[in-house]
Amino acid sequence: MSNVSEDNTSHHVNHNVDFEKVEQSEQFKNFMQNKKKFILPYTIFFLIFYFLLPILTSYTTFLNTPAIGDISWVWLFAFAQFVMTWVLCTIYVKKAASFDDQANQIIEDQIQDGGKAS
Repeated sequence: MSNVSEDNTSHHVNHNVDFEKVEQSEQFKNFMQNKKKFILPYTIFFLIFYFLLPILTSYTTFLNTPAIGDISWVWLFAFAQFVMTWVLCTIYVKKAASFDDQANQIIEDQIQDGGKAS
């Protein structure tokens, strides 16, 4: 059985929470399923987009062709990777805040519903 000590800026709350009970709750299972639905596709996209550059430059010559003047497609693709990283990080940070809120709500609900450890 695990304990959590929650430190809030407005007041200090110390609750013992039975995390095994929390883990078995339907609310927590839905939370984890939604989190996986978000993280898995973004991770797969990131890995494919990231490894596509070295694969394409190693096995094809397409990216060596000029795109805009003397700038080749490889430079545009490499720049797009920086943009993609910043965009995915921004999306994740915003979504993680909602995940944190949901996790805190689950803990509060479990405390109110008797998920308190004895």
